[in-house]
Amino acid sequence: MASDNLSNNLGDLEQRLLLGLQLDGRAPFSRLARDLGVSEHTVARRYQRLCTRGLRIVGHPVPARLGLVRWLLRLRCTPDAAGTVADALARRPDTSWIALASGGTELSCALDTRTADERDALLLRKLPRTPQVLSVDAHCMLRIFVGDTSTWHATRFRHTPALAEASADAPEDASGGASAPRRLDATDRVLFAELARDGRATLPELGAAVGRSPSSVQRHLDRLRGEGVLGLSVDFDPRLLGYDMSTKLWLNVAPAHLRTVGEALATHPEIAFAAAVTGTCNLVASGIFRTPADLYDYIDRRLGPLPGVRGVETTPTLREVKRLAPALA
Repeated sequence: MASDNLSNNLGDLEQRLLLGLQLDGRAPFSRLARDLGVSEHTVARRYQRLCTRGLRIVGHPVPARLGLVRWLLRLRCTPDAAGTVADALARRPDTSWIALASGGTELSCALDTRTADERDALLLRKLPRTPQVLSVDAHCMLRIFVGDTSTWHATRFRHTPALAEASADAPEDASGGASAPRRLDATDRVLFAELARDGRATLPELGAAVGRSPSSVQRHLDRLRGEGVLGLSVDFDPRLLGYDMSTKLWLNVAPAHLRTVGEALATHPEIAFAAAVTGTCNLVASGIFRTPADLYDYIDRRLGPLPGVRGVETTPTLREVKRLAPALA
């Protein structure tokens, strides 16, 4: 079925429900119903309908709050090996997002490391010794301007016209980089394992998993969210909303303009994620567009005129191999 036909089956209410879940993935149906001006039964029914189309709410620890350093890797492989290399990386617990791009010869990967030894084991020893890997570019994430800190591709549904105004005030996950790293205890780990399967798991379900009362679990969740340790991601195929082109934008920006360009991208409805990183391309963004023509118009009219942008490289995503994997200490 064509994606435009699928998107036509998603009405304004479903799109506004997606936004409400993006604002708070664990918002009760009663609150969502009140905000949307419909009955709680209607919200529950539409939510289940979205779930049958692939909607997932995923709870995850925020890497920076656990003392982890996030790296964005770009690997160029021989044409016959990119898929095999991607699958091997997907089996690693320290990778959280892997996608194939550029005709299937390039793959992008998000990697979390705690120590220099962990980083060097992969970047200096494992990957360089893999014959099918032709080159490796590693970009350390410095600052996130917009988007989810656990998955650098997270869809922000504000790009849908019906959601644009309301989502302008959507909160972003706190990076927590200035605070001391949080150590996860046994209860944290069980909760994160349950929330990775279903970010909207009920308090009784979570309580049974950790052996605590629902009220105790609620206090624990409130503390994790208040400390910026727990993030919630909305995973939904943007093609179901008519957006068929997911693209990474690798920008070379003059240092004096890096902050202003990053903050500008954070206001663009097309951009789901933007962060300052190390390397010649010192700002990376993830954009979602309907057509190649829309991508061209974005570069020509919105990105190109920004002061300080010296170069742009685009890499359309062909296939996602791994996504929304939790990073645990």
